[in-house]
Amino acid sequence: MMKRTAQNRFKALTSACVLTMTATVAWSQSITWLGTLGGNQSRAFGVSANGVVVGWAQNAAGRERAFRWTASGGMQDLGTLGGVWSEAYGVSADGAVVVGVAQNAAGQQRAFRWTASGGMQDLGTLDDSGGEARGVSADGAVVVGTALYYDPFLDDYYARAFRWTASGGMQILDILPGAIDTMASGVSADGAVVVGWVFYYDYSEDYYYQRAFRWTASGRMQDLGTLGGRESAAYGVSADGAVVVGSSGGRAFRWQNGVMQDLGTLGGGWSAAFGVSADGAVVVGVAQNAAGQQRAFRWTVGGGMEDLNTTYASLLTNGSVLYRASAISPDGRYIVGRGRNAATGRDEAFLLDTQGCASENGDVDANGCVDDADLLAVLFNFGNSGNNLGREDTNCDGTVDDADLLQVLFNFGSGC
Repeated sequence: MMKRTAQNRFKALTSACVLTMTATVAWSQSITWLGTLGGNQSRAFGVSANGVVVGWAQNAAGRERAFRWTASGGMQDLGTLGGVWSEAYGVSADGAVVVGVAQNAAGQQRAFRWTASGGMQDLGTLDDSGGEARGVSADGAVVVGTALYYDPFLDDYYARAFRWTASGGMQILDILPGAIDTMASGVSADGAVVVGWVFYYDYSEDYYYQRAFRWTASGRMQDLGTLGGRESAAYGVSADGAVVVGSSGGRAFRWQNGVMQDLGTLGGGWSAAFGVSADGAVVVGVAQNAAGQQRAFRWTVGGGMEDLNTTYASLLTNGSVLYRASAISPDGRYIVGRGRNAATGRDEAFLLDTQGCASENGDVDANGCVDDADLLAVLFNFGNSGNNLGREDTNCDGTVDDADLLQVLFNFGSGC
């Protein structure tokens, strides 16, 4: 009897799955305003493959606090290291690891790495001075950022880009000849390529200027050049480390194979690129339009630069505006940043879903392999319903249920 019951249940589930896959109910693109933690502002700086957003939001006391937002749980305050403020800047591909900067009990700023099980971890410093984390690898194992370093010979503090791992701790990246300071802002999916900028000092003109860099363990630090002026800075890097984006002379750039490409503007005089998709084909950032206003943009290899406010005008109710796009998910589906939520009258973090739900093959974490992680993701969200569930709702029917489990099981091992 037990065997027959199990067989009948499997047949029923199989039928439900087949039915759902042949008649899915997909919903449309959306903009979600993420709100605050009780204060007046919020900013988003990172988004995972499955739509987990990180950034900072003001609490009721007006303090900036690092947050992690999910469709099912909303905005979560990640706390501090004993002080009163914190900010989050990077998130792993599965949304489980968050990095940023937080104040400790002594009032110092420290780079942190957060997980649900371990909470906020102080990553240490180079010499008990300040630091901040800006980027994290896809698996959450490698963290990059900047820490202060005291040079006893020069009797002064300098900023140094670092790369952190659990086994090696905080390691200083080598510096370009003649540079004064270095700052890391992004890291490739495997943690092998780091990007950022260095500062130089021109003694003859008493002038500081910055140059974008790309660092690898084998090739060391490389100056990426400029678009013709003196300055540049790198903010984002593709999954394989081959494409770098940033700003040079007030213009957004995309660098690949030694060539820096000017991405243009939206009709105004300036732009800056902050995020890039895993394949390097989609870039997001901020640009000035012909009216002199700052607007969030998306740039693609085939289509060039577009104003997200124009492309998704139908989603922007009550005159809301997307000011700046700070990051994009690996597959290009999700874009996050800062805008004006007209409904609340506040500057808030936003999550733009450019696809809505799209039926897929069970690769919930979008890493190209349908495996245990995808199965667990569905199980952990089992029973949830709504219209913004993310990839756990593999068949787009608005509920994470048996049919989604079977979608993963039927494709188990694909791409691995």
